[in-house]
Amino acid sequence: MKFKVSVPASTSNLGPGFDALGLALKLYNDFIVEPSDFYSVEIEGEGADTLPKDEKNLFLRAYRSTMEYLGQSRPIKVKQVNRIPLGRGLGSSATAIVGGILAAERISGKSLSLPEIIDVAFKFEPHPDNVLPAYTGGFVVAATNGDLHYIKLDWPEELKVVIVVPELFLSTEESRSVLPDSYSRSDVIFNIQRVALLLGALQKKDFQLLKEAVKDRLHQPYRCDLIPSFWEVLSEGYRAGAYAVYLSGAGSCIGALADGNFEEIGRAMCNVFDALGIESRYLILDVDGEGAKIEAL
Repeated sequence: MKFKVSVPASTSNLGPGFDALGLALKLYNDFIVEPSDFYSVEIEGEGADTLPKDEKNLFLRAYRSTMEYLGQSRPIKVKQVNRIPLGRGLGSSATAIVGGILAAERISGKSLSLPEIIDVAFKFEPHPDNVLPAYTGGFVVAATNGDLHYIKLDWPEELKVVIVVPELFLSTEESRSVLPDSYSRSDVIFNIQRVALLLGALQKKDFQLLKEAVKDRLHQPYRCDLIPSFWEVLSEGYRAGAYAVYLSGAGSCIGALADGNFEEIGRAMCNVFDALGIESRYLILDVDGEGAKIEAL
């Protein structure tokens, strides 16, 4: 039994949808798995020199936790082919968690319900805006209150996501540490209004509303200081033709929504980082509508 689990990247928050909105992208981490007499990990691509290859490896931790949940134990060897940048707000950790859970299902021959999958996944990452899109694909709106409630919405096929990837590693813990413990009523109302506007604009394909709809007062104003010239990057993205520009997840990647001028938008935003001496690159990505997949090898 040898198989490959492919799990998509995700961009979350999309401005005002803090811990609520997530979008799967056509950029994948692959996990090639087969049973073994002992656990072993090989890593190729992103994180090959930095990610742990022992029991601290996140894929193995998720796999072993799921097997324990299923009342089983069976060592595996896994080769990770990582294409998603680490610590950049593109859900790389979520791919390892989802991949480990699906590998355990395949090895054990048992299936978990979505609530069970989320229960296991939340032990490692208690935020649905990356885990859910990685598993289900598509554009996901999620809410948690003990139980998980979510819905997949249609995404306009005209819109691609331009992701600018600066060489700035930001851990989720670091990005969350700068957030306040409470917010004013006016800031909360501001975000509620713009989440509603964002969802309406996407469903009606009124893309001119997106610039206002992705404005945020809950996380971007506090995280912007972690990313040099953040607001200038956003301005250059708009100048080059983007409908919306926002911080992807906890950062440091910056996402732009557009239906054209993709190369120009990517270059314009990267130029800001280049002028600061910060290496950067950009990716032009379609939305993944299928989520995580398993392929027999």
